[in-house]
Amino acid sequence: MERVISTKGLLSLPPKPQTRPFHPLHTLRRRFPSAAACFPSPALRAHVPTSALHDFSSKERSSIPGPTAAANPETSHLCLGLWAERRKVPTFRAGAAIPADGAGFVEEEEKPKFLGVEISTLKKIIPLGVMFFCILFNYTILRDTKDVLVVTAKGSSAEIIPFLKTWVNLPMAVGFMLLYTKLSNVLSKEALFYTVILPFIAFFGAFSFVLYPLRDAIHPTALADKLLAALGPSFLGPVAILRIWSFCLFYVMAELWGSVVISVLFWGFANQITTVEEAKEFYPLFGLGANIALIFSGRTVKYFSNLRKNLGPGVDGWAISLKGMMSIVVLLGLIICAIYWGVNKFVVNDPSLPRSDRKKKEKPKLGMNESLKVLLSSRYVRDLATLVVAYGISINLVEVTWKSKLKAQFPSPNEYSSFMGDFSTATGVATFTMMLLGRLILRKFGWGVAAMITPTVLLLTGVGFFSLILFGEPLTPLLGSLGMTPLLAAVYVGALQNIFSKSAKYSLFDPCKEMAYIPLDEEMKVKGKAAIDVVCNPLGKSGGALIQQFMILTFGSLANSTPYLGGILLVIVLAWLGAARSLDSQFSPLAKQELEKEKMLKEKVKESSTEATEEANDGSKGNGSVHESVSSDYSSNGSPSKQELGPESEGSSETSSSEQGSPVR
Repeated sequence: MERVISTKGLLSLPPKPQTRPFHPLHTLRRRFPSAAACFPSPALRAHVPTSALHDFSSKERSSIPGPTAAANPETSHLCLGLWAERRKVPTFRAGAAIPADGAGFVEEEEKPKFLGVEISTLKKIIPLGVMFFCILFNYTILRDTKDVLVVTAKGSSAEIIPFLKTWVNLPMAVGFMLLYTKLSNVLSKEALFYTVILPFIAFFGAFSFVLYPLRDAIHPTALADKLLAALGPSFLGPVAILRIWSFCLFYVMAELWGSVVISVLFWGFANQITTVEEAKEFYPLFGLGANIALIFSGRTVKYFSNLRKNLGPGVDGWAISLKGMMSIVVLLGLIICAIYWGVNKFVVNDPSLPRSDRKKKEKPKLGMNESLKVLLSSRYVRDLATLVVAYGISINLVEVTWKSKLKAQFPSPNEYSSFMGDFSTATGVATFTMMLLGRLILRKFGWGVAAMITPTVLLLTGVGFFSLILFGEPLTPLLGSLGMTPLLAAVYVGALQNIFSKSAKYSLFDPCKEMAYIPLDEEMKVKGKAAIDVVCNPLGKSGGALIQQFMILTFGSLANSTPYLGGILLVIVLAWLGAARSLDSQFSPLAKQELEKEKMLKEKVKESSTEATEEANDGSKGNGSVHESVSSDYSSNGSPSKQELGPESEGSSETSSSEQGSPVR
């Protein structure tokens, strides 16, 4: 009588079954993997007959796919058929924990979370967020203070800024980056971080407590007066750099804090310890946090600038305000170092936390000639380059002229600093609001409208600003009824121009600029971006300063050159709007093509996955009879009958060969 296995399943076999070698036919080896492949866990194999765990020879094993279900659909169907279908138990994920008694499967424990975020992620993101807040808080205080020092100093004015940016700030930035590159080849990452940031902290502390109180002794005022008398008033800006050299050094260090500590140190460290998924989720929050830091630091500058009101006569209120603000900068700088040390000590060296496996993409190093060829060869890239250059020049043209009027309205350093505190707070609020509205504008009105908002805002506010400067006297009665003078009105309109221009730049201009690279092919995308970095970014940053220097040296002062600067601004912004309109006519069709391609790819993926699912279901149904025949062909001692397996092996061989498209061997 034919003996079959009990219908209770494989796990109901005697606890000590007889073991005999199992040698499946060659045709069945391709169809049926080993039980060890189906049951990789030792706990599972303990409940499976030893004969079923007999593996193939090394030669035969090499032709069998891996044990995972994703490696081979046929393997997964057979494993599920032998294990799940006969036992009528659900199939669980690989990697689930198995109890010691083998009674069933237990889901893998989820990692602890807080507010829906894993604790391991919060250990990195919260310190990074606090570090970023401290860095931006310091930067806002330093940015407002540097303008107060160089603009309101005796023997100086806003005319110093164009010369300072071109002839001091730019060489110092280049020299620092060369030094940083050499140090990075010698020092470790942690030592490099401390080596770079600690001199900044020491300088800002020493400036407020040592250099500023000794300013009259260390500044060559007499020499500067002789040079100015010999060269003429047109050289007030260049001579002022020598006259107040310590203030200019503070100006440069404050600028470098923004470019070095934020861009190089912080983002380099953040990219080192975060994964791509974490970056996508939390980096945008860092941008919102930056504007919150802007609001709070603006209030702090306002508070210290108003301390003069509570001081007695003859007391240098600005010196006390400077000491208070720089003490905060030093304290927060030390907190940044402490956070960096703690993250490296307790987070980076923790093996249980995920690490970033991102590799920095190497940008092609294009020379000036190659960059110009790329710009001239593509209208699309030329229009994109125009946007970058136009923004850099136009914002510089208005900003320096506005700061000259700001000094005329608020000659006292404390009054100037107090106004800059309000300006920083308003900029933070406007930018925070615009960042929330930016996605809505892009989604509802499209790329073209979003790209034109920034130049339109700059054009309207710029026209109002220069009109008040040039034609303010006829408007004096009207402005007087509103409680303002033409100068104060120009200061307020210039402030609004800077606030809305910068908020529109951060929320709309930058995203639109980066989106414009997406439809380009890979070669032009990489080369075009490199060309813009080489030619357009420096031209945009220094172009406005160079134009102002030429105007000042030609017409004698910034006030005399104001009408010409207004005309240049109008021409540049109109060219900016034309380039944005031209780029929109090229970008929108390319973007639609990209969307259509993505939709087609998604549809193909869905179709292929549906077909694979249907084939898998058909295969599992077809294999049901095979599973039953295999179970019925086992004898009580666990070995099959070769005569009974003969016809089945031929059928399985034909089926296997027809599915795989290979001839029967």
